Amino acid sequence: RVDHPNILKFITCKEKEGDFNNFNISVSLTDNFMKAMDEKRSFKLVNPKTEKFVGELKAEDVFQKLCEMIHRNGEPGVLFIDRINYYHPMKELGEIEGVNPCGESPLLPWESCNLGSINLSKFIKNGEIDYDSLKKVVYLSINFLDNVIDLNKYPLPKIEEATKLTRKIGLGIMSWADMLIKLNIPYNSNRALKLADEIMKFIHGAAIEASTELARIRGVFPAWEKSTWAKKEIKLRNATLTTIAPTGSLSIIAGVSSGIEPIF
Repeated sequence: RVDHPNILKFITCKEKEGDFNNFNISVSLTDNFMKAMDEKRSFKLVNPKTEKFVGELKAEDVFQKLCEMIHRNGEPGVLFIDRINYYHPMKELGEIEGVNPCGESPLLPWESCNLGSINLSKFIKNGEIDYDSLKKVVYLSINFLDNVIDLNKYPLPKIEEATKLTRKIGLGIMSWADMLIKLNIPYNSNRALKLADEIMKFIHGAAIEASTELARIRGVFPAWEKSTWAKKEIKLRNATLTTIAPTGSLSIIAGVSSGIEPIF
């Protein structure tokens, strides 16, 4: 967390090339920190063990150091942790404190990350997006990922219990840049942003439909009554449905551009 007493040491821990290799690190930015930066003031550091204030730092200085290190070696990443918890559908089960190592899926303790990615470049037909085929693949993918939860062999009973309690899945995309090339749309254009909104809205909507259908056949996820979905009276098989992952290895295997990134 950005209000941890050792935050500056953490931000700069990979300053020397080779230190902390194979570790992906991120800083949790709070709403309070962002407000302090906006108002150009200091924020308080809190000892996580005692929850007592132990000092303060200028928000702008911390953010500047964060930007310097990200520009230097791509890390740390940042998480807007209060925003994540605001939108988390399982608030009653606890607070999200972190994410899986690559950062794409916020999880509660012991939950596992069950992801899949749709190859968008396969859905161009006569110069347009084939939404009918895309919907079929979303349905198949949601079904597939839900099956993985039951077929998987878990290393620890706690992981199996936590995973099956919420049955979280994360259906994402890859080859976004390839799709834009096929549609002759520049990556850094308003048209691309508008299309991104349109496609993910479509995928998320279809995913909800598919998970609703699975809930009707197989039942809702066990913790459904404690979720925000229950308050909306939406019966789902899975607490979460979509995510955006980097798809590094997957896109290499598929021979396409990675995730939602441009072609570097």
